[in-house]
Amino acid sequence: MSLGTLVLRYGFFAVLATLANLGTQRLVLLGGDEARLFLPALAMGTLVGLVVKYLLDKRWIFFDPAAGLGAHGRKFSLYTLMGVATTAIFWGTETLFWWIGGTHAARETGAVLGLAVGYVVKYNLDKQYVFRQLE
Repeated sequence: MSLGTLVLRYGFFAVLATLANLGTQRLVLLGGDEARLFLPALAMGTLVGLVVKYLLDKRWIFFDPAAGLGAHGRKFSLYTLMGVATTAIFWGTETLFWWIGGTHAARETGAVLGLAVGYVVKYNLDKQYVFRQLE
């Protein structure tokens, strides 16, 4: 796959996962008390975005043919581990914007910025540690 195709595809998948993440957060926050629901919304959104991104990356970015529960379990565990640092970038940026701006627009701006930086870092970690045998 050409570099241009890779960047466009990975970027598109990052946007899809971001929309899934933020959409899930909005659904959780509809429950009322935003201060009480902020962390659960952040966690649920992150989980949904992670699963969406894993499935897309595995098939369409890294072309990983591994199948079965065991293979998926190992890959998803590594994929999640690589996401710990990038999640800290994302959560930290989103939380900072939430505290400073105090609005959903500010929170989501921070989320988008944090996710963008995190996804660049995550691609490199996934390429090197999760899907390396496919190079």
